[in-house]
Amino acid sequence: MSADSFTSAVAACVAALDKLGGPYAIIGGVAVISYGVARATADVDATIPGESLDLDALLSTMEQSGFQRRLPDAAAFARQAQVLLLRHRESQVPIDLTLAWLPFELDMLRSVEHRDFAGLSIPVPSVTDLLIMKLVAHRPKDLGDAGFLVRAQTVDLPRVRRVLSEFCALLEDDERLRTLDRLEATRSQS
Repeated sequence: MSADSFTSAVAACVAALDKLGGPYAIIGGVAVISYGVARATADVDATIPGESLDLDALLSTMEQSGFQRRLPDAAAFARQAQVLLLRHRESQVPIDLTLAWLPFELDMLRSVEHRDFAGLSIPVPSVTDLLIMKLVAHRPKDLGDAGFLVRAQTVDLPRVRRVLSEFCALLEDDERLRTLDRLEATRSQS
């Protein structure tokens, strides 16, 4: 896959979601790259509010905009798993469109920032919200992204700690807070 075909998939996703007229954000690797992280990604992740969403209308808009279903019953899967799995027809780039329900996610969607990605202006979470998302996900590549964001960007660390504490309480696991402590220690040594 060429960089141009990937950029065309991002552009098509943004154009399709713009047609819906509601809030949305490009998240995941594309959002991290918009903040200056030098890394590769093979898919486009986006999120929209799940409440009051007409999933069939969303699917129709996406299909009319050049996307196809990755599963035969993509709508049923999305209703169960809260993610609509699509593929950009022209480039074959996978698109994961998650449905946001949590108060944190809905707050994040109200405060997106437009950033540059390969010459496109795309709505992404604030760097603070993106850091929270990466720490909650807590996979190795997310932790690498989180380390870069903490070192290279101005982040509202008290907000990160407050929101992360709420997630940790729900998960009954404070590993994510310990990770934040390590990242803060690394930052102060820089």
